[in-house]
Amino acid sequence: RHALPIVNTNRTVGATLSHELVKRWGEEGLPDDTIRFQLTGSAGQSFGAFLARGVTLELEGDANDYVGKGLSGGRLIVRPPKTATFPAEENIIVGNVVLYGATRGHAFFRGRAAERFAVRNSGAWAVVEGVGDHGCEYMTGGRVVVLGATGRNFAAGMSGGIAYVWDPDATFLTRCNLGMVELERVETDEDIAELFELIEQHRDCTGSTVAARVLDAWPGILRQFVKVMPIDYKRVLMARKAAMEATT
Repeated sequence: RHALPIVNTNRTVGATLSHELVKRWGEEGLPDDTIRFQLTGSAGQSFGAFLARGVTLELEGDANDYVGKGLSGGRLIVRPPKTATFPAEENIIVGNVVLYGATRGHAFFRGRAAERFAVRNSGAWAVVEGVGDHGCEYMTGGRVVVLGATGRNFAAGMSGGIAYVWDPDATFLTRCNLGMVELERVETDEDIAELFELIEQHRDCTGSTVAARVLDAWPGILRQFVKVMPIDYKRVLMARKAAMEATT
């Protein structure tokens, strides 16, 4: 575990380390949390890019664009300074195009992300407290939990993975692109357990007061969540489930 300052000229922090880990231990990397950095400040672009499994970057401050680009099994935690007086959920803490092309790993952001959050995400699991326009665009896998408002055109071209959006004001329908997805209630035991676990991890990793309020109101608050489900992806999952049941 290492504690270090970071400034916005420090770009692609974690990428070179991940390269060395993969050279030595292969694409599976190391056990989770083997290497952990606690950073303080404002990170430059591509913070945590291509971060390999076994590495956790915990940032107290904020980060620019492309956070977690190509995330490859590592874990990212970004939260505001403990001395901050502003509500985290009302302010942007990470920039544009966060988790672009991520393949696996986890990310927890106490605060909002700017535009194009999780574009082309194919396997990372993430929690954020609001996103700008075009969230989950072209997403093909993974999970995204949004504990706050979204911008317009959410889920455009989304063909895989699942997003859960907290929608207490019932306004999300007007911001979601329904070309390839449908909106559902969070009702199955599997979905409820999955959502609860991600929100709980977010609270524990970031100290999120939003996550704490949601969990305190559980399970009644579930009716305020919307499940964003790609239509073709759902069809594939149902066919797979039917095939498995037919062989048992």
